[in-house]
Amino acid sequence: MKQEIQQLLPADFHPSSRVWIYQSNRPFSEKEKLEINEQLHQFTSQWQAHGAPVKGWGQLLFDQVIVLIADESNVAVSGCSTDSSVRIIKSIERQYSVNLFDRLLLGFLVKDKLQPLPMQQVPYALEKGFIDENTLYLNNTVLTKGEMEKNWLLPLKESWLAKKFSIA
Repeated sequence: MKQEIQQLLPADFHPSSRVWIYQSNRPFSEKEKLEINEQLHQFTSQWQAHGAPVKGWGQLLFDQVIVLIADESNVAVSGCSTDSSVRIIKSIERQYSVNLFDRLLLGFLVKDKLQPLPMQQVPYALEKGFIDENTLYLNNTVLTKGEMEKNWLLPLKESWLAKKFSIA
């Protein structure tokens, strides 16, 4: 799965490129996915920091996870350029009536499909066998492209949740 993630991300971005991940509380329809990817493309093609173009990339993954990447090799992302990225995400949130900022809604890959799960329901999901220690967890706390390639999709037992819920 990690190899597949590397293939989804832009190969010409430095591993230290900054990453922002926004997980939706619901999957997007085919029409919505096309519209969102177009909006992300429009945004990243015009993304700037103090008048200089930011090398950016944005894509919707797993039908409900928006990933934005900024390669800061030549131009560093500033507060204003970060604010502009948050504005596009908030715009998408309003446009499609979704929540993209709920950090307590965790993502798990169950049968290769993203299953969002509120944090407080993780013990129940474990107890009932909906997820287990080997279920892939979307570690949306990664900060760089390199981290994302290595540590975005982790077996639950290797994530920070393992300690929180006494797994493995």
